[in-house]
Amino acid sequence: MAAAAGAAPLLGELPDAIVLWEILVRLDPKSILRCRAVRRGWRSATSTRGFLLAHHARQPALSIFSHCKYIGSDRKQDILLLDHQAAQLHTVVRFDHPYQLEGCCDGLLLLSTRHSILNASRAGLSVCNPTTREMASPGLLLDFNILGMKHETTQWDTPSDRTGFYVLALGSHQPPRHVGCGSETKLVSAIFESGVPVRLRDCLHWYRVFYRNLSEEDTRSKLVVFDTIAESFRQMRAPLVPTKSCIFEMDDTLGIYTCNSMTTGQVVDIWVLHNYESEAWDLKYRVRLPIAQIRGRPEGPAGGWFLDVASGDGNALLLVCFGRSMFYIDTDGKLVATLRSCHSWDQRLKQTLVPHDFFAALEGYAVNGSPFIPSI
Repeated sequence: MAAAAGAAPLLGELPDAIVLWEILVRLDPKSILRCRAVRRGWRSATSTRGFLLAHHARQPALSIFSHCKYIGSDRKQDILLLDHQAAQLHTVVRFDHPYQLEGCCDGLLLLSTRHSILNASRAGLSVCNPTTREMASPGLLLDFNILGMKHETTQWDTPSDRTGFYVLALGSHQPPRHVGCGSETKLVSAIFESGVPVRLRDCLHWYRVFYRNLSEEDTRSKLVVFDTIAESFRQMRAPLVPTKSCIFEMDDTLGIYTCNSMTTGQVVDIWVLHNYESEAWDLKYRVRLPIAQIRGRPEGPAGGWFLDVASGDGNALLLVCFGRSMFYIDTDGKLVATLRSCHSWDQRLKQTLVPHDFFAALEGYAVNGSPFIPSI
């Protein structure tokens, strides 16, 4: 972007296009906000929608964690992001009471106050941008379960009382829109028994984590895919893997990781979809976990294990939670770092400064006020 006639350059002798599209666009959101406070020209240049969209596209998708603590008699909650390269947790926002994370999309979090899956439909929902510290409520969704979030560009007026899958446009006064109920009962069941869907190529992808018996092998090798543009369901081939498996996004494609028993083989297999159109998968990594090192740590007592996979810049790293510690392991099975244990939400956040008009149309719209706690 060339400097306007008579306007001061953004940074010394460098062309404004270089400063804006090669330097500023690469900064993290917190640094962008600091730049805006330094110079009026920087504030104007980094506030255009084109810049904000380009900046958001460059942000890494970071694993989301939470940590609750008591301050006096009040229970507070930190939402943290894991910097994969630095192997460090950073607090992105603090709340004055705990939330459950129901979904994540385009830098937004869908939060609820539910404490169990049984009362999810009766809990208050909130949409939050932790970067801009905005929050509002889409209202109560009685008898609905949250399956995922997507970018919504259209609104339809088709109220319905049918059982099935629905889309709710944030900021719209229209009721949830019915988009079908799936063609097979087993596939519908697979969605509800899956973990968090992966959003890729304008589609939501579900993969069943557990299978109860051998009669379910016909669904073991399939993903359930919802096309958010066509608003239709389809199936997608997946690798045949052991029963405890999870889907995740890895460098703009899909990955599936599976782990055998932590007490026997301690091996994690990571499959990667190398061709989306032909649905071809490759076994990219077979990682033997350093169980002796993990169990020998004094940070906490023996307890349940939790495994997750983080990816970025072409690499994969394994996160193993055990006791009061979280262990960061590379694909060679080497222990890279040990972090404090936090609750993993098995979701990724790409921070955004892009403004959303729907916030002002929702109930209880707030910026910087409660439930946000000022950063320390």
